[in-house]
Amino acid sequence: MSSRKRSHLRLKDFKLNTLLEITKAVNNNFSAKKLFGLYEYVVINQLEIGKIVLFSYNGKSWECVLSQGVSGSEKHFNVERDLLHINDITLIESSSKEHLSSFDFAIPVYHKSAPLAFLLLGDVDEQKINISPIIKHLPFIQVLTNIIVVAIENKRLAREQLRQAKIEKELELAREMQSMLFPGVLPNDDRLQVAAFYQPHAQVGGDYYDFIELNENEALFCVADVSGKGVSAALLMANFQANLRAMAAYKNSLVEIVFELNKKVMGNAKGEKFITLFIAKYHYKDRVLKYINAAHNPPLLKNNKSIEQLNTGSTGLGMFESLPSINQGQIKVEKNSVLVCYTDGVVELENEKEEPFGTDKLKDLIVSNGEKQMKDMNKNISIALDSHKGTMPYADDIALFSVRFR
Repeated sequence: MSSRKRSHLRLKDFKLNTLLEITKAVNNNFSAKKLFGLYEYVVINQLEIGKIVLFSYNGKSWECVLSQGVSGSEKHFNVERDLLHINDITLIESSSKEHLSSFDFAIPVYHKSAPLAFLLLGDVDEQKINISPIIKHLPFIQVLTNIIVVAIENKRLAREQLRQAKIEKELELAREMQSMLFPGVLPNDDRLQVAAFYQPHAQVGGDYYDFIELNENEALFCVADVSGKGVSAALLMANFQANLRAMAAYKNSLVEIVFELNKKVMGNAKGEKFITLFIAKYHYKDRVLKYINAAHNPPLLKNNKSIEQLNTGSTGLGMFESLPSINQGQIKVEKNSVLVCYTDGVVELENEKEEPFGTDKLKDLIVSNGEKQMKDMNKNISIALDSHKGTMPYADDIALFSVRFR
């Protein structure tokens, strides 16, 4: 066997053994740092490539993960501008960009049509008689680069999937915990008929409603909305519910309750979030509704044929260290009157023309559904909201809390 054939077989064996070792390293879950270390050893030390730069996408941005034989200016690429157009092995014959002209070949790595890496190689010396190692090993370098880069991308995706699964699990737990905040049973008797509808924008939200029987003659109910969305809003609302229920048990005045709740919200949110609140106390025998509206969307009361908004109250909770003033509203409720409390996600819901649902449409629905069961009225309102938004998504939490005073 000639020396040339023996040399060719040794090189072939080396490449096969290298691919086997790299595959073992991938299967043994080597870190990205170790995989790049193996890659660097093979390409630079074993194949003797003189100039190399490897850019890799980390899921957020492009970074230079390997460089050898280049100056500082030669590795400062804008990948999206300079390399993203390359979709196959490319011979760089000339370029208007000086730092790109110093390389001979560009090798892209794609996975499912997404660019993952770009390898730049250089050291073809036209003055030398020998074939450049780049040209000699180009297919092998391409295969090796693909294996390493795709393996590292798969590791990144696996970590991201685990992270997402953890977030989903935490959100599901938060959703279950939040569902416990809402009353399990609402009254439907000869005194009150109450129904609620809640649709969070995400798995958890910042809207809240509650109903508390204070004694045989009085009941307290409320609707609230935390500024912002998501887990932080839900956690603040959970704390708010605990404080509200504790205060309702021993404080008789709505003014006192709102005053103390403001201090609690300010202490917990540190001024970064606030809560709007409508809170009311109803006396069954006197048919008197006392309420405070702390910057919440005014509930709509259908008393006989007229509809009025319940505005009297204060600023939102958590906006000021101490509320400038708290005014309590009071109204005599006629038999068979209907009160609809809601959050801003209802009236601010927009359609494709950026037109909000609005308070007037809600009033019309209350009038046309005023004789129906409260749960049916809420359902019809939710259907109207869905129809109004069309193809647009729900941009905020939606809560409805409806009461018929029998």
